[in-house]
Parts: sequence; C-alpha cells; structure tokens
Amino acid sequence: MWKNVEKFLKEKGISIYKLSKLTGIPDNTLRNYRSKHSDPSFTNACKIADALDISLDELRDKKVGEHDE
Repeated sequence: MWKNVEKFLKEKGISIYKLSKLTGIPDNTLRNYRSKHSDPSFTNACKIADALDISLDELRDKKVGEHDE
C-alpha cells in the first residue's frame, strides 16, 4: 500500500512531514509504514486517503480476488 501512498505524495508535492501534520498521524508512524512495509489501521488509512483527497480503493495494492502474475 505504501507504494501507492508515495505515488500520490509525489504527484501532490506533499512530504511525509506534511502528511503527518494533515492527518495527525505521528511522522515516525508514517515512516514505519514505509520502512517496515506494514499497513496502517483502517482509521489511519482513512486519514491518509482524506489528506490526499483520494479514495481508500486508490490506496490498495490489489483488489480482492487479484493475484500476483
């Protein structure tokens, strides 16, 4: 999921620090999502999507039923 977040951050010119300020999610928590490849809680995913003005679906790597090639 973080790959998609980074794509939108780049497109919108938003840093992780600014995303932290927009969402209220601590900066180090966001950096842990990136470095540890862990997914945020549903609540934090909603905050991230809202801050980036995108849908939750746009954050997802794959939709249910999709498989790696």
